[in-house]
Amino acid sequence: MATGWFGRRKSGGKSVVDGTRITELVEDKEAFSSYVEHKFEELDRDCDGKLSMRELQPAVEDIGAALGLPAVGSSPSSDYIYDEVLNEFTHGKQEEVSKSQFKEVLSDILLGVAAGLKKDPIVILRVDGEDLKEFITSSRFEYEAVAIFSRFESSGTSLRKCLTMGLEHVTVDKGMPPVSDTLVSSNVVEPVLKSFPDVVLERPASQEAFLEHFKAFLFGIIQRLQECPVIVAHSENIFNGRGIWRLLSNKFELDKVDGVVNEVLKMVNAGDEKLIDEEEFKMLMKEILGCIMLQLEGSPIFVSCNSVVHETLDSSSTLLPPSLVEMSHDV
Repeated sequence: MATGWFGRRKSGGKSVVDGTRITELVEDKEAFSSYVEHKFEELDRDCDGKLSMRELQPAVEDIGAALGLPAVGSSPSSDYIYDEVLNEFTHGKQEEVSKSQFKEVLSDILLGVAAGLKKDPIVILRVDGEDLKEFITSSRFEYEAVAIFSRFESSGTSLRKCLTMGLEHVTVDKGMPPVSDTLVSSNVVEPVLKSFPDVVLERPASQEAFLEHFKAFLFGIIQRLQECPVIVAHSENIFNGRGIWRLLSNKFELDKVDGVVNEVLKMVNAGDEKLIDEEEFKMLMKEILGCIMLQLEGSPIFVSCNSVVHETLDSSSTLLPPSLVEMSHDV
């Protein structure tokens, strides 16, 4: 049951994590109460019916890990987020948390995650070499490989450098996991590169030599991916100004902007003399946002992100079901 709670809709070699199952879990009172009961008992080491700060710590760390944060103590910024999560449970002053409080806060956290995923779903891809094989055996491969080679300052450039630079242009949509990831580099790319003789790799690359060895290089990578597939979390966004339009046309949301502006003005006008007219500043901010909206409407910005999931798909979490852990490295 747990593996299906967090909305991984399977479609071929892809799974879409969109938060629907998180919402279903929280809204199913019986299932969510059972889930909370089980997790609360696991955390309540002394069985006194309440969670102390020490007993809550593993839960807080687990939530942070599931959301993609580095371990506690890694950085002041991530530690601040851990402290904020703990404060959500304790309200910043309580020493112990009851089961009902634990349930309420966990519900809020999960629904927040679900809302974010509904807005920006994450696609989990299993990269196993099949798409890459389809690419290099297609009629367009040679044309694209020549185009890749033409981008290099190839005169005197070693074949080794051309191959590694060329790989950067073979993207996830063609079946290649991100080569910048250390796992991909050390477990997939480097072993194949080492299979070529050094004397060949250090020669200046010609177009003919590049095409021949680049295809062999990719076939070697396919074999590695077939032996050890790589899981990639993919997300994408198009910034076309619609969010700004919703902001400017929603009085309630616009009032929030006014609140932020007021705080900025307080900091700017910290002295006795008022330097900035409040209404003029608010109007200027709205005009700037309107100009940005128009620019994005005319020229939308597309942003995509691909991250390798280093945990296995069946990895488990001490507090949250496995799929929340795997989806969080999206991104």
